[in-house]
Amino acid sequence: MTSIAIIDYGMGNLHSIAKATEHVAGKVRVCVSSDHDVIRAADKVVFPGVGAIRDCMAELQRTGLDQLIIDTACSKPLLGVCLGMQALLGRSEENDGIDCLGIIPGEVVRFPKSLQEHGERLKIPHMGWNQVQQARAHPMWEAIPNGSRFYFVHSYYTAPQRDTDVAARTPYGIEFASVIVHENVFAVQFHPEKSQHAGLQLLANFIAWNGGY
Repeated sequence: MTSIAIIDYGMGNLHSIAKATEHVAGKVRVCVSSDHDVIRAADKVVFPGVGAIRDCMAELQRTGLDQLIIDTACSKPLLGVCLGMQALLGRSEENDGIDCLGIIPGEVVRFPKSLQEHGERLKIPHMGWNQVQQARAHPMWEAIPNGSRFYFVHSYYTAPQRDTDVAARTPYGIEFASVIVHENVFAVQFHPEKSQHAGLQLLANFIAWNGGY
């Protein structure tokens, strides 16, 4: 039986994403775990997260999950969500600068304080529904129309070095990379578990995706 492991490192609304994944999983087994052997044995892995990148990286390093995630990205489909997406890059400006996993070249930067749209100042964090404009074809977009809306909550955004790693962009005063992709990795800044039909479709696509594109 195919299995999906959702990494539990103490940060993230694991109950919500587990329930949403189970909802579309069919016969696929979904488990939430911090056990290296369980994660290593899973066919696919979800790397979620909310909160501060400093705490995220400290906990990953303390548990050894940092190297396990790096290894996983080379061997099987990996879905990064929110802070789990940001941790995949090389470095984050948050908390006075934090080194991250370095799986995808680039950095995580804060939205400018003077962020504006149509002459009005935008609030930070970027919170609520927004469009996701697909920048490249990918199996994870199956049955998800371009421009679909997903639910966001974040003050920092990813800035990959390579345009080829950007799978979608979202406008919020600027256009930022809201989805990044590289080989077996597909990572989203939004919360699919809070994004209703489009989010559930994305999770269903992850279950069907065998990596690569």
